[in-house]
Amino acid sequence: MIGAVRSWLTSIAAVTLMLTVVQTLVPEGTLRKISGFTGGLLLLAALLQPVLKTDLERLRLDFSGYEEAIADRAAELDAAGKEEMAAIIAGRTAAYISDKADALGLGITARVETEPGADGTPLPASADLTGPYSRELADWIAGELGIPAERQVWHEGKN
Repeated sequence: MIGAVRSWLTSIAAVTLMLTVVQTLVPEGTLRKISGFTGGLLLLAALLQPVLKTDLERLRLDFSGYEEAIADRAAELDAAGKEEMAAIIAGRTAAYISDKADALGLGITARVETEPGADGTPLPASADLTGPYSRELADWIAGELGIPAERQVWHEGKN
């Protein structure tokens, strides 16, 4: 690597030295302008020599690892979003049940579990209720929230 850099710098120095000598020997006029332009092209070629010698066939860019990492990260974010949505739905449903219980004059504490629906959206699936059993509240939960009586667990007297 160092040898290649040394060779490149030597070629630039040689071309620059040669151009300086030619510029001093060529008389003023059109010939000097042409030699200056030609010399500039030679210097440019010497400067770009490493780029021009690069074998672009050997240069392979592999983005498959990045695509896989992006897909994995997107899946993680989707799962985290669904977990967050499930927690929000569970909390709001529990608050909704507690509000209804308060309206019925019951002191109920509710905890709701969710399960993914047909489209993947979390839906209330079961309710863990602490407080006195109320047939009216149980029927309301089944009808309004779609949580059947067999998925409602009542803990009476532990409020």
